[in-house]
Amino acid sequence: MANSSLLRWTLLASAGFALSACAVGPNYKRPAAPMQASYREAEGWTPATPLDHIDRGAWWSAFNDPVLDQMERQVTLSNLNIAEAEAAYRQAKAVVVEDRAALLPAVSASLTSSNNGGGSAAAKAAGGGRYNASVNADWAFDVFGKLRRQLEAGKASAQSSAAALANARLAAQSALAIDYYFTLRGLDAQADLLKAEVANLQRALDVAQNQYKAGVAARADVIAAETQLDSAKASLLDLGVQRGQLEHAMAVLMGEPPAEFRLPAGRLVKTVPVAPTGLPSDILQRRPDVAEAERNVAAASAGIGVAEAAFFPSFNLTASDTSTAKHLGDLFQSSTNSWALAATGTETIFNFGARLAGVQSAKAVYAQRVAAYRLAVLQALQNVEDELVSLRVLEQEQAVRERAEANARQGETIALNQYKAGQTAYTSVVVAQNTALAAEINSVNVLKSRLVASASLIEALGGGWSEHEIGLKR
Repeated sequence: MANSSLLRWTLLASAGFALSACAVGPNYKRPAAPMQASYREAEGWTPATPLDHIDRGAWWSAFNDPVLDQMERQVTLSNLNIAEAEAAYRQAKAVVVEDRAALLPAVSASLTSSNNGGGSAAAKAAGGGRYNASVNADWAFDVFGKLRRQLEAGKASAQSSAAALANARLAAQSALAIDYYFTLRGLDAQADLLKAEVANLQRALDVAQNQYKAGVAARADVIAAETQLDSAKASLLDLGVQRGQLEHAMAVLMGEPPAEFRLPAGRLVKTVPVAPTGLPSDILQRRPDVAEAERNVAAASAGIGVAEAAFFPSFNLTASDTSTAKHLGDLFQSSTNSWALAATGTETIFNFGARLAGVQSAKAVYAQRVAAYRLAVLQALQNVEDELVSLRVLEQEQAVRERAEANARQGETIALNQYKAGQTAYTSVVVAQNTALAAEINSVNVLKSRLVASASLIEALGGGWSEHEIGLKR
C-alpha cells in the first residue's frame, strides 16, 4: 500500500509541475527614468569639509554633536511612524509567505472513531468500534501563472514596504536634525547673543543715566536706552516660546510625552560637513523613496499578469486516500484502503467585459506607478540640486555676514564712545546697537541654514541607504 500511495502522490506532484509551465502577462523591466549626466550645482565647487569617509549609516555623526547623536539613536528606536512602517513591512512579508504557499497543495488529514451496539442480534453482529482515517490534497495548478504573478507582486510589495520603512526611518532622523534640532540650537545661539546684548544695553543705560545726571544728556536719551533694554529682554523671552514648542515637537518625534522631555541649552556646531554627491544615477540606488516607487511599478506589472490570467481556464487536482478498519493497526492496509483522484477545469465563458476591464484597470495602475516613479526621480534630483546651491551660496553669504558683523560691532563701539564724549546724539548709539545685533543674528541664522542644508543634502542622497538592503542588485 505504501508504494502505491507514494506513486499516486508522485504522479500528482509531477502533473502539477508539468502544467505550471508558463505565466501570462509582461515580464517586468525597470522603466526608464529621466536622468542627467551630472549635478549642475556641483560643477566647479569643491566642498570645504567633504564627508568621503564617514559612516553613512549614522550620517548625523558627521556633525560631531554628542547630544544630536544620542537623540538620533533614540528616535530610530522610538518613533511611532517608524514602528507603523515596520509593522506594515512584517505584514507584507507574511503576505509573501501566503502567496508562496498557494503554489503548493493544501494537505489535510482526519481520524475518527465510532462505536455502536444494541440488544438485537443484528445490532450485536454489526456492533463494535470503527476507525476512519483519510488524507486529502487539493492543488490549484498555476498553469497560466496567476499565482506566480501574485507571488511576484507580493515580493515587490514587500520590497516596497522595506523601502518605505527605510524612508520613514530617514525621514524621522532628518526631521529631528533639520526641522527641530538645528533650529533649536540656533535659538540657543540667539539667546546667548541677546543675553550679551542685555548686558551691553544695561551698561549703555548706565552711561545715559550718568550723562543725564551730569546734565550733559537729555532725559530722552535715558528713555531710549531703557526702551532698547526692555526690547532686548522681550525678544529673549519670545525665544523661550519658540524653544518650548520645538522641544514638544521633538518629544513627539521621539515617542515621548512632551511634558517629560527637556533639552538643556547647548551650542550650535560651527563646522558644516558636506556629503559627496557622486553621480545623479546613484539616486536610483540610494534613495529609499525612489526604490519604493520603483518596486510599486514592479508590483503593478505583475498585477497585469494576474488580470490577464482571468482569460484562461483554471485547473484543480484533488486526491484522497481513505481507510476504514475495526482495529487502529489495520488502517491503510490494502484491504481497508480506498483512494480517489480527480481533476477539474473551469473557464468563464461570458462575464460582460469584466475580465477585459480588469486588465485595462491593471494597465492603468501600471501607468500611474510608472509616472509616480519618474516623478520621484525628478524630485530627488531637484532635492540634491537645491541643497547644493544652498550650500554653495550660503558659504559665500556667511563670509559676507561675518564681515558685516565685525563692522557693525566696531560701529557700535565708535558710536558709544562718541556719545560718551558728547560728540553725537544717543539715537546714533541706538541705530548702531540695532545694526550690530541684527548682524550677529543674521550670522547665526546663516550658519544654522548651512547646517540644515548639509543635513538635507545627506537626506537627498539617501542618508547612506542602499537598494541591497531590500535584496535588489542592479
